[in-house]
Amino acid sequence: MDLKGKTVVLGVTGGIAAYWAAEIIGVFRGREADVHVIMTENAGRFITPLTLQTISKNKVVTNMFELPADSDIGHITYAKKADLILVAPATANFIGKVASGIADDILTTTIMAAKSPVFIAPAMNENMWKNNIVQRNIATLKQEGYKIINPGYGKMACGGEGEGTLASIKKILKEIEEL
Repeated sequence: MDLKGKTVVLGVTGGIAAYWAAEIIGVFRGREADVHVIMTENAGRFITPLTLQTISKNKVVTNMFELPADSDIGHITYAKKADLILVAPATANFIGKVASGIADDILTTTIMAAKSPVFIAPAMNENMWKNNIVQRNIATLKQEGYKIINPGYGKMACGGEGEGTLASIKKILKEIEEL
């Protein structure tokens, strides 16, 4: 997929891998995509909205009840404008919410309203990633048509090593382009 002129909505959830969002935005903008960021409340504990707003050149949305400038309903606005949605990193909490149909923040409500392809790039501790409940939720999301970009193998923030690190940006782009 050529990203030139495309609108990408990047969802960022609250895990240590949230710092990668800055680089993802830079790569997408380098491919001339218009990147709009939606952050969960917990994501803001790992990386600031100001950082991502500065890099994306667009207002970062963190609050479901904050209306966009055009006074439209926020989650509907972002769902309509997206050519694709990428959630990176996606926590176990976020994955469980979407798999269960829970839409209680700006990111999950946007996902539920989206008609564009939705890519989910999980990042979490290896034990969490391999947890049967998480894997069942991943299977549910796949069955519902979400595109899962499996995590990589590497050093974890907890000090261990294993499967669960955010997929490389190269892999993320490859999977998006293959669509």
